[in-house]
Amino acid sequence: MKNWLWIGLILLSGQHIMGQVKTADSVRVATAPAIADTTQRAAIDSIAGKKKKFAPVPRRATRLALIPGGGQLYNRDYWKAPIVYLAFGGGLYAYYLNSVKYKDYLATYKAFYDLDKNSPNYGKIKEGLTADSTLPVRYRNLFNTSSTYPEINRDQAARGKNYWRRNRGFALIVSGLIYSLTIIEANVAAHMKTFDLSDDLTLRLEPKLNQPAMRSATPGVRLVFNFK
Repeated sequence: MKNWLWIGLILLSGQHIMGQVKTADSVRVATAPAIADTTQRAAIDSIAGKKKKFAPVPRRATRLALIPGGGQLYNRDYWKAPIVYLAFGGGLYAYYLNSVKYKDYLATYKAFYDLDKNSPNYGKIKEGLTADSTLPVRYRNLFNTSSTYPEINRDQAARGKNYWRRNRGFALIVSGLIYSLTIIEANVAAHMKTFDLSDDLTLRLEPKLNQPAMRSATPGVRLVFNFK
């Protein structure tokens, strides 16, 4: 009887040990998906870490374009910036050059008249001068490195000052147009960079039952363009 009791105890203890081993195995197997989760998370992080395509904000590009060339640099159109600087700088230099020539001819024109408010001949041609008399006018070259002083009469001085004054106003208008165009170009370029220009253009035929000129259902076909 005692022998059978010992045998039963040994069998029970063996099953308990086997149960513990199985539990340990189950725990070890349960940790395996964690490795897959780690791999998947690493793949997601690598995809998220990829460099995104640059998409400028049109409103910001317009604001930065208030500084000449700023909008083009923001849009990463670096090759456009020198063109903007040359065009805008050329317009400003033309305004400056015409202003200089206008002031020179204006000074010569004023030299024909008595501008002393206390003089009885104020606003009239100076004594000793006539409309045909000539006075020197400073005439500068393009870069103002040298000057000449040709003799001109009063009418020539008047025509010269009016001519350079018109050119100065025209140069100012052109500079303003160039400035406005650079702002518009920056805004349009920013919009175009955010516009989808992919080549995925598909055309397919689809059935259609409702026709525009038919009151009842009429079978037909339609062309469908798919822009992506």
